[in-house]
Amino acid sequence: MKEKSVYIPVLEFLQRQLQGTLDETMTTHMNYPTAISRLLGISIVDVGEATATLALDADPALHGNQQGTVHGGLLCELADAAIGTAHSTLMKKDESFTTIDIKTSFVRPVWRSRLLATAQAEHRGKTISHYRCEISRDDGKVVAITTSTVLTLTGEKARGR
Repeated sequence: MKEKSVYIPVLEFLQRQLQGTLDETMTTHMNYPTAISRLLGISIVDVGEATATLALDADPALHGNQQGTVHGGLLCELADAAIGTAHSTLMKKDESFTTIDIKTSFVRPVWRSRLLATAQAEHRGKTISHYRCEISRDDGKVVAITTSTVLTLTGEKARGR
């Protein structure tokens, strides 16, 4: 007989996942790991309330552009994933969210490197929140800075999102 699922908040779910204390009965209302993160090899390194650090092993052989460096779109996706993870830690069971805008400024190129994207809320509103994410190479140098505005959806508007 299968054990009954136990709902836990997103932040607790992700923290337990990182600590290795998540069991098969524990569930939350968001999907982790996300399909895009599995496809690209993005992993959560650290998570807290309205903060998240994600990692990606970037390689121009897999993620390159025509110049031979890592494609900027990948950096934008990594930042979006970090921001989304940070914001998801605030979501209640009947809430979801969507990105309103996202802007990435590219500071320097990336070749082969482990990238860390660290996102945190700069302003947490009831419906509109603002985030900043810095992506750094394994030498510690910042390669991109992303800002994003996120809209929290509640009730009927959150269903199916």
